[in-house]
Formats: sequence, structure tokens, C-alpha cells
Amino acid sequence: MRLRPLKDSRQEASLFLYRAVAGFLIILVALGVLGTRFWWLQVVQHDEFQARSDANRILTRPLAPSRGLIYDRNGVLLAENVAAFRLEVVPEQVADMDALLADLRDTIGLAEDDIERFAALRKGKRSYQSVPLRVKLSEEEIARFEINRWRFRGVDVVPYLTRYYPRGVEFGHLVGYVGRIDANDLSRLDAARYAGTSHAGKTGIERAYEDVLHGEPGYELVEVNADRRPLRVLERVAPVPGKNIYLTIDTRVQDAAMEAFAGRPGASVAIDPRNGEVLAMVSVPSFDPNLFVNGISRADYKALLDSPGKPLLDRALRGTYMPGSTIKPFMAAAGLELGLRRPGDVVYSSGEFFIPGQKRGYRDIRAGGHGRVDLVESIAQSVNTYYYALALEMGIDRLTESLGRFGFGKPTGIDLIGESSGVLPSRDWKRGRFNQAWYPGETVIAGIGQGYWVVTPLQLANGVATLAARGIPQRPHLLYATQAGVSDPLQKRPPDPPRASLFRNPSTWSAVHDGMVAVVNGPTGTARTLGEGFPYPIAGKTGTAERYSRTTEAWQHISQVAAERHQVLFECYTPADDARIAIIVALEAGRAGGRDAAPIARRMLDAWLLGETPPPVSPIPAPAAEATP
Repeated sequence: MRLRPLKDSRQEASLFLYRAVAGFLIILVALGVLGTRFWWLQVVQHDEFQARSDANRILTRPLAPSRGLIYDRNGVLLAENVAAFRLEVVPEQVADMDALLADLRDTIGLAEDDIERFAALRKGKRSYQSVPLRVKLSEEEIARFEINRWRFRGVDVVPYLTRYYPRGVEFGHLVGYVGRIDANDLSRLDAARYAGTSHAGKTGIERAYEDVLHGEPGYELVEVNADRRPLRVLERVAPVPGKNIYLTIDTRVQDAAMEAFAGRPGASVAIDPRNGEVLAMVSVPSFDPNLFVNGISRADYKALLDSPGKPLLDRALRGTYMPGSTIKPFMAAAGLELGLRRPGDVVYSSGEFFIPGQKRGYRDIRAGGHGRVDLVESIAQSVNTYYYALALEMGIDRLTESLGRFGFGKPTGIDLIGESSGVLPSRDWKRGRFNQAWYPGETVIAGIGQGYWVVTPLQLANGVATLAARGIPQRPHLLYATQAGVSDPLQKRPPDPPRASLFRNPSTWSAVHDGMVAVVNGPTGTARTLGEGFPYPIAGKTGTAERYSRTTEAWQHISQVAAERHQVLFECYTPADDARIAIIVALEAGRAGGRDAAPIARRMLDAWLLGETPPPVSPIPAPAAEATP
């Protein structure tokens, strides 16, 4: 039998003490680590976790500002915000969405566009958030829904503000429209500033002055539960409304132009030569911008795209017209400034002009010619031969340089987006466009505004305004003033810095001016009936740009079919010696500038008189006697 060793009590006590101390130290270290971590979280990182907690508990809800209004210079409202009603659906409260939509289709009427838009918006919202289904409900539709409201759980009629354009088609291109913010808009807009905003300017003034019209957003701090449902509003900072805008446009002149065009495709621009204020800017045909505000239907958009009149094209800003004879006053001024002509120099017009060494003849507008004409009569009678010879002598390089000073071949810089540059014929342009050399015959026809020439009505109006201001150019603009609030004073646009005249010799303007006055007031002028009954003299110039080459030996042939007629134009300014308005009218199809375009300008001038106190009437200069061969 083996004996077991006796226990060593002292050793066991020592081991127990060791283990107890070790356990205590481990517990102490663990408590220290836990306490340190607790201190780190509760003290050092208190602010961060407090912010996270508040972010879970408090929702910052952006408040969109009301958009600024748009007026004309006289306070006529062009764009406003109006109360409307829309149908909204809370998806989580609807048991069968397809059945609900089918029932609503039968009750108030839903288009496929409404359903597709609803489906797209629904994807970006939570199930408990309401989603717009149908906007701008009529009173009849609201009444039909209210009668059947008990059948539609989760559906409600909600008021909201929407953009409305009371002048509609008349200002479709100029004022433009707002539309739902899309991916293209997100790339150019500040996301923070547009939080809560669903619409932004797409075209026209709405797009160009988006920053002014939009305003600054506000916000609400809303306490929410774990499901992000609102419980109460903790704080509210109101948004700052956008500024109101006053345009330089005179609605009376705009109205008169639209009425005078009578639906014929074309454009017109009126400018105050003293400061560059645009008084009217018309493009015909136009469109109703209200169609685009809440999303245009496919049928309406297709109708606009398929319309032969191209109503979505802003002809005043991007239209392509040959200037024709309206370029002759600018050519005459260039010839005088370059020293190639004097006002009294005479050119003989036999009916055709020949480049030395060539057999091809360039025709004048009258068979047999005009005989001996000076500068004044060349403008009054629109004598092609005078400008054929001048262009050939000037050469395309000096022609391009001289007429480029009037703003042709480049944007005017108006405060709109999308302006076209047009085409000012030059060697470089033709080489870059066709990789071909320049020929003398192209210089000859460039002298009468034909060939490669392309101008926009705005460019031509800007050039005429420069002539009217005795060669002093002004940048055309549409902003007249802004207003922070209804009770606040108007903040007028600061004037542009003064600029020097393009004419080195004052007699240049006098000679060209006399020719343009003779167009309207002289016995041989191509628009000599325009000024009848008008209180003071008008200076003008007609233009007929051939869109089709001659196919017969007839000297002139004007088709009775509108689509085959020429582009016709008319430019003018008045009062002739102290101009306050300059106008260009361009029609895509007509018989002659004096016959078709000039009467539109006269209607605009008559409307302009209603709001103007004209200066004392200056005597009409006696026109030069008609020269004989």
C-alpha cells in the first residue's frame, strides 16, 4: 500500500494568492480598458456620435424657394407662379397599384405619360412618401375624384405652385420655360442649392437668368422615428424667394409684330440704338411654353417636331438668313471709310456687271439698269452694280474685315444662351469649310449679301442699331432691372462702358444715312410708301435674298407658290436723325422686302409710338434728284 504525500498548505495558499492577484489584475486591466474605451466614446468622440444620433433622430428637409416673376419693361406679367392641384399616391397604403391606376384612369383620366412618369418618380422615394401621379387637375377632375374619394385609399389631391406663362405662344422663345430637373441639369446646378427643387430653367430668359430667378433654399429640422416617419418640426428657416426680373421688352411692340406676321415664318428684332435694349424679339411660328412645365406629352412633342414650320426653332437667335440688299448700307460705309468711294462718285448701271476678262454677267434688279447713280441713289434704288464694283475693288479680305466690325460672323453677346454666329464670307472660312480657294465672282455676290452669307435677325438688328447710333456699337441685352421683393425698389442694370464710333469720318454716317432716308422718303426709294402718315422721318433699307438660282431667261420671276419665293427683309430706324428704335424684319418667303417685310416694321413702329414721346420732328432731307444715264 502506497502512502499519499501530505498537502503543503503554505504552497497552496501561496498559489491561491498568486492566482487571485493575477485574476484581480486581469479584471483591473479589463475594467481599465473598458473605462478608457467608455471615456473615449463618451467624451472624446461625444460630438461625432451626438451628430450621428441626431442624424438618425432629426431629418433636415429642404424647402424650395418660390421662383422670381418675369415682367416686361412696363410691368406686364410674362411668367408667374400659380396655385394648382395634383394627384398624389402613398404607395404603402395601396394594396393593388395596378388596379388603382386602372380605376383612376376610368374616373379622372390618366395618360400613358402620367403612368410612366409616376413609375419613374416612385423608384426614387420611400414607400411611405407621396408620389405625384397627375398634375394640374381641372376643377371637373377634382370634383369627380372627390365624389369617389372613398374608393381610393392612399390617394389625395394636393395643392402646389406651378409656373405659368400668361402670354403663352407670343413669348415662347424669348421667356422660355422651366422643366423637371434631369441628368443634364444636375451637371451644371449646385446640388445643395437645388435640394428640394424639382424644376429649373430650360430655355430663354428662364435658363439665362436661372441664378437670379431661383432664390436660396430654406430647411426644416424634423424629428423622425426609427422608420424615418416625421413626428414634429423642431426648427424652420424660410427660403429666400428668387428675384423678379424686368425685361427691356415692350409688349406692345411684340404684340404688333406677332399680329403683323400673321403666322408667316420669320423673325423680327427691335433695339434701342442708344443703349442696346431689345424692345421686341419675335420668332414665328412659336409654341406654348406651358406645355413643357410639368412634362409635355408625347403627342404634343411629336406634333411640334413634325410641324413643317419648325416652331421650336428660335429664328431671331438662331435663324439662318441671307442679308441680301440690307447689307448695302454697311458696304457703302466700308467703301467710304477705306477711301474707295466718295459720296458724289457715280457708277453707271447698264443692267449687268462683268468682271474684267469674264463673260458671265451679274444682273441688276432692273432690266436695262439704273443709269448713273451715286451713293445715295445706290441705296435708295438698291443698285446692285454699284456694290458689285465696290466689292470687287475692295476684295474679300477688306470686305470681311470691314463688315466684321459691325458684328457679323460672331455672336452679339446678348444675354441668352444658344446664339448662332452666322457666316461672314472669307477665304479662311471657305478653306476650312470646303477646302477650296476663293474666287472673284464670290466676292462680287458677297457685296450684295448673297453667296455664303448667313446672318441671324439679331445680328442684323445689332448692325442697324450701330448705324442708327452713328457708328457707336452697344451690346444688345434683355435685362432691364431686378427686384428682390414686391415692395423693394428696382435695381436697374448698369450701363455698358462707352465705346467709340466705328466711323473715323463723320461724313461717312451722313452719306449712308441720307441714302437710307431716301429709301423711305425719296421718290425712287424701294419703300417710299412706308413713311406715309408717320410723324417723323424713317431711314430704312429693303432686301430680297434669292433662295433659288435662275432657271429661265426671265429677268425677274416671282413664284406664286409661297415656298418658292425669296427671303425678304427690311431694316429701319427712327427718328432718322436721333434714333430711338432700330428694327429688322425677316420673312422666309415673300415677293419683295418693301412689299412684305416693311409693313410689319411699320406696324411695330406704330405700336412703339404709343409709349414714346418722340423728339421734335426733324425736317426730311430733300432726296437727291434721280440721275439719268
